[in-house]
Amino acid sequence: MKKILIKTWKVFLYFLLFYFGTSILTVIAYRFINPPVTPLMMIRLVEQAYNGQTIKLTKEWISLDEMSAGLPQAVVAAEDNMFMEHSGFDFEAIQKAKEYNQKKKGKKVRGASTISQQTAKNVFLWPQRSWVRKGLEVYFTVLIEFVWGKKRIMEIYLNVIETGKGIYGVEAASQQYFGKSAGKITRSQAALIAAILPNPLKWNPASPTAYLLGRQQWILWNMNNIGKIDY
Repeated sequence: MKKILIKTWKVFLYFLLFYFGTSILTVIAYRFINPPVTPLMMIRLVEQAYNGQTIKLTKEWISLDEMSAGLPQAVVAAEDNMFMEHSGFDFEAIQKAKEYNQKKKGKKVRGASTISQQTAKNVFLWPQRSWVRKGLEVYFTVLIEFVWGKKRIMEIYLNVIETGKGIYGVEAASQQYFGKSAGKITRSQAALIAAILPNPLKWNPASPTAYLLGRQQWILWNMNNIGKIDY
C-alpha cells in the first residue's frame, strides 16, 4: 500500500511539473506568436456540430497598432476601468461585486473579472465556473501580466474575444457587422462592439436593441472619462 501511495504521489508531481512547465513555455511563446485557436472556439465548434448547426469559425488577426484607438478604449470603458492601473486583479471591484451578490442573493451574479483575467480564461481555459478553473485563471493572469504586459494582453484579448455566433475578435466583428476593417471603426461602432461582450451570442451591434443603444451611450460617456490609453 505504501509503495502504491509513493508511486501515485510521484506520478502526480511529474504531472504538475509537466503542466506548469508547458504552461509557462506556452505563455512565453504567445508573447511572440499569436494564439491559433482557443478552448472556447473548440467548444463552440463541438456545440455547433452537436446541435446540427453550420460549422462556423470566423477570425482574422489584426495588430493593436492597426486597430482604431476607439476599440481598446471602448472595452476598457465597458469591462475594466482600472486596466492600466491594476496588476491583473481589481480588488476593489471584487469586493463591491461580493457585497452586491450577498445582497441580491438568488439573482443574477455580478462578476468582477478584469480584461487580464478574461484573456487568461479565453486563451488557456474553459468558460464554465468552478474553483479549479478560477484557481488556474489566477495563475495564468499572474503569468501573462508578468510575461506579456498590458499592450500584448489587450492585443490578444481584442483578437480572441467572442463577438458573435462563430465570430471571434474585433476584426471579424467589424467586417461582419459594419463592412469595414477594425482600423476604420468609429468610436460609436467600437462602443457597440464593446456593448455586446457580456452576451455576444444574443446581441447584434448591426441591429442594436434599445438596451444595447443605452449601453453604447454609457460606454461612450465613460470613454471620455478614461481618455487615451497609453501602454
